[in-house]
Amino acid sequence: MPAHSSHTRMLVAVSATTLLVGTASAVTVAAHAAAAGCSVTYTISSQWPGGFGANIEVRNLGDPLTGWTLSWSFGAGQQVTQAWNTTLAQSGSAVTARNVAWNGSLPTNGSAGFGFNGSWNGSNPAPASFALNGTTCTGGVTPPSGSASPSGSPSSSQPPGDVLSRVHTAGRVEASGNTVQYSWPGIYFEGRFRGTGVGIVLNDPNADYDIQVDGAPAGTVVLPGRTTRWVNGLSDAEHTVRLVKRNESPWGISEFGGFVAAAGGAILAKPAARTRQIEFIGDSLTAGYGNTSSGRDCPGDRVARTTNTDLSYGALTARRLFADYQINAISGRGMVRNYNGGDPGTDYRTFYDRALLSVAGDVWNPGPWRPQLVVVYLGTNDFSTAVNPGEPWTADSLVAAYRTAYAAFLQKLRTRYGADTTIVAVGSNPFGSYVQQVVQERTGAGDSRVRYWPLDETGLDRLGCDWHFSTRDDQLIADRLGTFIGTLPLSW
Repeated sequence: MPAHSSHTRMLVAVSATTLLVGTASAVTVAAHAAAAGCSVTYTISSQWPGGFGANIEVRNLGDPLTGWTLSWSFGAGQQVTQAWNTTLAQSGSAVTARNVAWNGSLPTNGSAGFGFNGSWNGSNPAPASFALNGTTCTGGVTPPSGSASPSGSPSSSQPPGDVLSRVHTAGRVEASGNTVQYSWPGIYFEGRFRGTGVGIVLNDPNADYDIQVDGAPAGTVVLPGRTTRWVNGLSDAEHTVRLVKRNESPWGISEFGGFVAAAGGAILAKPAARTRQIEFIGDSLTAGYGNTSSGRDCPGDRVARTTNTDLSYGALTARRLFADYQINAISGRGMVRNYNGGDPGTDYRTFYDRALLSVAGDVWNPGPWRPQLVVVYLGTNDFSTAVNPGEPWTADSLVAAYRTAYAAFLQKLRTRYGADTTIVAVGSNPFGSYVQQVVQERTGAGDSRVRYWPLDETGLDRLGCDWHFSTRDDQLIADRLGTFIGTLPLSW
């Protein structure tokens, strides 16, 4: 099937973090004490009758900590049944979560994350407040006596046109005058502001976007063109805002002109980058092609409107792991052969180095992008259809060309990102054995940080457009991939 259509399989990812359609809910609160301060983001990642999953990220805004304890109370009788990345105890409604050995150090503006599953009956409200090491979280900092205050002051010294000085993004973007340009799906921009509203400056006739404020959905923008989209009516306080590109538009160039505050407000210093970075490389299955569709038949523009890369297995995995991420996926592309032999002379590797996919010769500068983990899932389009007359392969020579190109691509990633990056090569039928052979050759040559991961398709419904993964499938894959990642010797 094409990268936008597929009978392919996909890699596994981990449970969702910030929003899951129909179930996501997020609340941001924060901390306060002498030379102390913190912010906490609580997100319901999934919910079902009698049960739910949640993720918590705690950010230290005060002096560095060598250990932490986060406490809160549930208001409707919820009970924690399982937790990860923390040591968690509950007595009645009171819950206490403590750091584990590897995430106890919290420098100023550093963060740690953990998650849990729980039960509920009747209602499932978010906790009203949190406390870090006994100090109630408020989102501000209480300085030591005699010192000046405040974290989160407006960044008025930054030039208005310098978008990247005021927003955080991990995506492949290029500065262009007073905007940034980009093409890949799932690219996100994160900012902070004070006031009752925020404007999102866009110029994009080709793609759709989701807006989130304080971790909760605040609107979807379909083919915005040149506009400033406003979110108003907020409390006069500090807020976070996130803009994410939902779908693919490799033929066009998208532009983002930054966030602007409503009258009386101010744009604040941008959020800190996360210390973890993950890159996902793939085709339509990785892009989330038609994953929110209610059926497999998707005529007209239904694929575009129902693709949500922010709910793909890669995005869900990365957010559960509190990682910045890139989803560098193009529908219909293979390692050496595109779907049904289309667009001969090109393949996924033709476009991988670009930020702007439609600009031949464009080369993206990775800068500080050095992912500790890269996940590669390519091969569905190479092998999902038989070789057509006139194509330059036989069935056997296609396999040989695929293996040769795959080995060279892994070496390219190793050269770019260095020996400490772990590369996970995903396999599924009918090409999984070829991927496994390439990985075995590399590990046999001494590269211990390349791993093979066979995709388990048990229970997948493939109810997305053209037999692609549904959001339910993406969640299952994310859970399975997350379990596998937990076995890897990652130094993060």
